[in-house]
Amino acid sequence: MARGDAPQDSYHLVGISFFILGLGTLLPWNFFITAIPYFQGRLAGANTTTGTLDTNHTGPADTFNFNNWVTLLSQLPLLLFTLLNSFLYQCIPEMVRILGSLLVILLLFALTAALVKVDMSPGPFFSITMASVWFINCGVDAQTSALGYFITPCVGTFMAILCYLSLPHLEFARYYLAKKPSQAPGQELETKAELLQSDEKNSIPNSPQKVALTLDLDAEKEPELEPEEPQKPGKPSVFIVFQKIWLTALCLVLVFTVTLSVFPAITAMVTSSTSPGKWSQFFNPICCFLLFNIMDWVGRSLTSYFLWPDEDSRLLPLLVCLRILFVPLFMLCHVPERSRLPILFPQDAYFITFMLLFAVSNGYLMSLTMCLAPRQVLPHEREVAGTLMTFFLALGLSCGAAFSFLFKALL
Repeated sequence: MARGDAPQDSYHLVGISFFILGLGTLLPWNFFITAIPYFQGRLAGANTTTGTLDTNHTGPADTFNFNNWVTLLSQLPLLLFTLLNSFLYQCIPEMVRILGSLLVILLLFALTAALVKVDMSPGPFFSITMASVWFINCGVDAQTSALGYFITPCVGTFMAILCYLSLPHLEFARYYLAKKPSQAPGQELETKAELLQSDEKNSIPNSPQKVALTLDLDAEKEPELEPEEPQKPGKPSVFIVFQKIWLTALCLVLVFTVTLSVFPAITAMVTSSTSPGKWSQFFNPICCFLLFNIMDWVGRSLTSYFLWPDEDSRLLPLLVCLRILFVPLFMLCHVPERSRLPILFPQDAYFITFMLLFAVSNGYLMSLTMCLAPRQVLPHEREVAGTLMTFFLALGLSCGAAFSFLFKALL
């Protein structure tokens, strides 16, 4: 419910700034996992000074398990610093945390771009690259392509830094970033009213929680009947909040465990079954990475229109568990580098269909669980619920990255 004295976001500058900030945080991960031909060439001992970046990478064997390590070392810092942030966020100023992180990302990507022009043996190159991946997440000849490729996220990160620095100069951002704790009761009352209106629109029958909220609003409307100041809710218990959202949190963990266990460790190894040509060259970048990101965004966007199943339905855990089937399906696709399992789905259409369903379900179920968790707790417990869900999100990413080693070994 918008307040009457709230300023407007002129020209959507604040929204655009947050969009670019989100872009800046995801650039490192996406640029590392899509530069597979470059990294495989370097780790095979070649400096890729000749030839082009062939995206149909069936050449050098992945002896370093690059996809697995880059996934694991991208997600472990997220899990670690999510925990640390719960304790240190009051000790370290917001500007130091956000601006410092963006500057570190910028410097490490500049280092990665510089390594393109440096001759180095595979061992040290792998170690430096993995260290960069860790700290980041807390035609033309191939060298020139790789150099331009890694300079691009440097520009994107620099834009994110500029957008963050511009926020204090925008009236809309200053208004909401300067909210004080004393304003919390009013905000909570607005949130309660929004929930009631949402329930009425959706024809949700009266529940004990809704009755309690109605009583709270009635008390606010008739202050003469309650002259004493209403008692403020105590500090929410993490354990009590976890008891309310544990099933939703577990679903979130399983969603990302399944996703990161095969993407990109297994899916990036899938190649086209057609004869060599333009399609086979661009098959994996388009059908794996581009298709996944587009359909994942579509899945996340669907929750803006409907939330199904709801928080009380047992259908949600069933849908999440069904995604486990994607693991064997991708492992049985056209992956030439295998020694144990057969290829049961050699045609490109199989992989494209699996990837489409895989990405949409990942985006939708992830967004759904994040939306449902705050609805399972009281208004003053939502911040704790959000923090817990962020932790379980990071836990699922880390578990999936760890399982990717096992599934790749089973191929």
